[in-house]
Parts: sequence; structure tokens; C-alpha cells
Amino acid sequence: MARLSRRGVLRGAVLLGGAAAGLAASSPASASVEQVSIASCGAWGARPPSGALTIDQHRPNKIIVHHTALANSTDYSQAHAFQNSRDIQDLHMDGNGWVDSGQHFTNSRGGWLTEGRNGSLYALLHGQTMVQGAHCVGQNDQAIGIENEGTYLTEQPPAALWNSLVAFCAFTCQQYAIPPTEIYGHKDFNNTQCPGLLHDRLPELRTAVAGRL
Repeated sequence: MARLSRRGVLRGAVLLGGAAAGLAASSPASASVEQVSIASCGAWGARPPSGALTIDQHRPNKIIVHHTALANSTDYSQAHAFQNSRDIQDLHMDGNGWVDSGQHFTNSRGGWLTEGRNGSLYALLHGQTMVQGAHCVGQNDQAIGIENEGTYLTEQPPAALWNSLVAFCAFTCQQYAIPPTEIYGHKDFNNTQCPGLLHDRLPELRTAVAGRL
């Protein structure tokens, strides 16, 4: 277990920026799953963490699906996705008192993927370590957390969000050697309604991810 300083986080954001405009680099030629495009914290204008982040020197063993429980916006643009990421970070840092966004990644209703907790994209691309999150009690040093924008207690997510979630989970499973059977919902571990109807679709999600792999 190691600590990542704010200087280290900022340096990592710079290294992941550049010509790709904050998007992840190409996946290895040997990879069977195409790498998804994920906007780095630097691309969407994240604040630096308020303190040191913990880097666990092991791979995560599962993915946990969340919904944000916020409004179901009809703005599917990238600009909105970036603002959503800023709003979540403000809520988590200023409202919850956390050092950074609690989740590792965020998926917008338009299907735009963004890095959540600083350093998570770098770790995912290298596939050997994980940044300890703050998204699920008891699982923060074991699971990658993916927040899906919106509230899905009574309605299904847009197709763009679902398709992006499948692609993200497939790439993450490949990078970290996580079996598709190890994709869960927040309510599997904590007393919550999250991720709503997405939880009912976890068998469908696991099957879709297995097909990609």
C-alpha cells in the first residue's frame, strides 16, 4: 500500500493528457477488448485531491455498479458529462468531506466515460494496482466503482449509458483479469437501493461482458 501525493496526481494527469486531449491511449495489440475512451481528471477540470490518496499494490477483484441518484438529465453532451463529474466531486469533497471523488469512474447518460478518483485511469491502463476508493463500505480496497448518472428506481437507463457500461466493464475485466461473474451492485454489500433497476440487469450485464471477452 502506498500514498499518492497531490503532486504525483497532477503529474500523472499531465502524462495522460497531451495529444489525446485527456483520453486514454491505445490498448495493447494483444488485447481482445477494444479500449474505451475515458476522459482524465485533467480533461474535465477536476480539483486536486485535498489529501493523499492510497494506492493498493494489488489488482481489484470485482466491479461495483452504482447510480448517482441525481436527476435524469436529457442533456447527453460531453460538456454535460464533464459538469456532472465536477458536481459529483464537489459533493463528495465539500459535502461528504472526502479527499476526492469516491468512485473510480463515471458514466454519463450520454455514454461519456470520465475518470473519477485521481490516478484511477493510470492504474487501469497499467492493470497492476488500484487507487483505494470511497464508494462502497468494506469494498473500497477491493472493487472498482463505476457511477452511472441518473436515478433508476422506476425507469431504465438510456441505451447510450448501458452500452458504455458494457464496454467499460469488459475493458476493466480484461485489464485486471476480473471474471465477469464478479460484477456486482452497491446493494449487494451495503444497505441501499443503489443502483436501482440496474441491479436487476446484472445477469444481462455479466453475459454481455463475457461475450466481449
